[in-house]
Amino acid sequence: MTTPWTLYLAPGTCAQAVHIALHDAGAPHTVRLLDFSTAEQRSPAYLTVNPRGRVPALVTEHGTLTEVPALLLFVAQSFPAARLAPLDDPFRLAQLQGFTSFLCSTVHVAHAHKRRGARWADDAAAIEAMQRKVPANMTEIFEHIETDWLRGPWVFGEDYTVADPYLFTIAEWLEGDGVEVSRFPKLLAHRARMQARESVQRAKAALAG
Repeated sequence: MTTPWTLYLAPGTCAQAVHIALHDAGAPHTVRLLDFSTAEQRSPAYLTVNPRGRVPALVTEHGTLTEVPALLLFVAQSFPAARLAPLDDPFRLAQLQGFTSFLCSTVHVAHAHKRRGARWADDAAAIEAMQRKVPANMTEIFEHIETDWLRGPWVFGEDYTVADPYLFTIAEWLEGDGVEVSRFPKLLAHRARMQARESVQRAKAALAG
């Protein structure tokens, strides 16, 4: 790593997971905040970074990477001493990738139906129907995570991995999605452990200015 990486992110997005992981790894980096209220993510300048106009994007000495699961694994592999993934165990590493892929392809998509329904439908009634389903869908998904994934104290038991900041970030959206989080005691315990971590506090402080 010859120069600090640059992470493009916006508050309240899944990019927080990568930001936390960078702090966990001790990776030298700078942060570039995008203002979604002015659609800065669609500006010509940012579209040269990520043509899809989304965050996160991580600019490295090798080029630019996007998509949270890929960025998290890249951080873990680039800083193996931080032990953020079971890099020496193919099966356990595949389990981790399975979980982060599930968060990306299923959980995040279910959440996005609340505010991004126009991605899937043009009809207003269809969009409203998708929005009404968000609380139930997110509740069902997190019942699965609580029962079948979250082993405690971390997602994969005693070993903290890059899966943990990703779960923490998406789980912060639950209250806004109308989910009653008190029904998920393991998830709430995980949230409390994450909030106590220095990496989380530093990532959030950077957004607070």
